[in-house]
Order: sequence, then structure tokens, then C-alpha cells
Amino acid sequence: MTMDQSLAGRHIIVTGGGRNVGAEVAAELVRAGAKVTVVDLDEVSAKETATALNEIAPGSGFAIACNVADSAEVEATVASAAEQMGGLDGLVNSVAITDRGKTILDITDEEWARVLQVTLTSTMYTVRATANAMIAAGASGSIINIGSTSGYQPRANAIAYPTAKSASLALTKSMARQLGKHGIRVNVVTPNKVGSPVGEADRRDRPINNLIGRACEPSDIAKAVAFVLSDNAGFITGVDLVVDGGALVSMDID
Repeated sequence: MTMDQSLAGRHIIVTGGGRNVGAEVAAELVRAGAKVTVVDLDEVSAKETATALNEIAPGSGFAIACNVADSAEVEATVASAAEQMGGLDGLVNSVAITDRGKTILDITDEEWARVLQVTLTSTMYTVRATANAMIAAGASGSIINIGSTSGYQPRANAIAYPTAKSASLALTKSMARQLGKHGIRVNVVTPNKVGSPVGEADRRDRPINNLIGRACEPSDIAKAVAFVLSDNAGFITGVDLVVDGGALVSMDID
């Protein structure tokens, strides 16, 4: 495989990097020349991904186990990642959990709070820590939050998850506005039904509901993320790059 060097010399954290989209994003970034710290709640998965990264490019992959819903753990993780990679230029947030099967009639307080804490508030924690570290080091860079088409459309079988993903769009725009003067771009990349379902390790067949006529693959999202992180997207900030095969424009909401 030909190595793309569009991210050569970059040091990037990928949260939720132990599997699915996060793991593929990490691999794509390494193929583009970056060093990547894989952050995941599951230490075994994080180390497995880091090992795979080092098989692509020796010395490119690192692993840290972290609960990104805990602000203190996030602060420590970002500091450790910057130290072990020799700097910090970027962040990809790929952590989420869902309340699939719940409605406003039966979701509990605990379920609501848990989904918002992990899927939305953790993004604030990781961006805050990363941006502060980058600014302190005098580094510019790029941050990407992985969105979901659930943030655009109502869901019959979930309530907290689409709320969190919708709110993450507004959060990203505000962060982009506030961090722009520091040379930090912040964007969203939004998939639809990519790889394994949120919260599940295994892939399963799901209906194809887009204009391309095939399932979205983690590599589709990873390539978009690598582009937005790179200088090729240097004039892009505060936007959502929807990579859904046209699913949103083909949805029948009548």
C-alpha cells in the first residue's frame, strides 16, 4: 500500500480507537504519516489497535486506557499522550453509547444521564484538555468529532442518543468559533450506519438506505477524517462533513 504523507509529523489522539470506526481512523492516520495515541475504555482493545498501527509504521502507535466520561482521567490521558508522542496536534472523538429501544415514555434518569455524559459531555472534556495542551505548547491543529445522522432526524427507538448527537453539532460550532484564534480548527464528520452498530462489537446486516447502494464502511469515514485533519482542509472549520451516501437526502419523513 502506498503511504500518504499528508499528516507527516502530526501527533493525534483517537478516542474510542479500540474498534470499528475509531480503529480504522487510527490506521488511516498512521498511513498518512501521523503518530496516534489510541484511547479506549477497554485497555486490551486499545493495545491491540496500537499493535496493528506499529505493524503499519513502527513507533507510530500508543495506547492508553481511559474513561472519557471522567474529566480527571481525560486530563491525565491528554498529558500522557502528548508526552509519549512528543507533541499534540489533533484529536478525533469517536466515543458514543446509545439508548436504542428507549422512548421518552420509558427512559430512566440514569439512562438519559449516562448517554449524554458519554456521548456529549466527554467531547467537551477531551476537546477542552486537548485545546489547552495545544495552546500551551504553541501548536495549531485540527479536532474532529464523529457525529451521526441521528442528530438530524427524529428516532422512533432512541431519545438520548439523537439528542446528544444534535447537541454535539452546536457544541462543535461554538468550539470552532472560540478556538479559531488559536489556530485550531474544529469540525464534525457524520456517518450513517457504519460498521457495527453503536455499542455493539459485531457487525450485522442492516437495510441499505442511501443513494450509493452499499453499506458505509469504517474506511469511508476514516478517509474523510484524514482529509479534514490535513492541511488540504485548512480553510474548513465549524462545519459538518456528512459522509452518509446520501442517506439524509433520501430519507422519507412524510
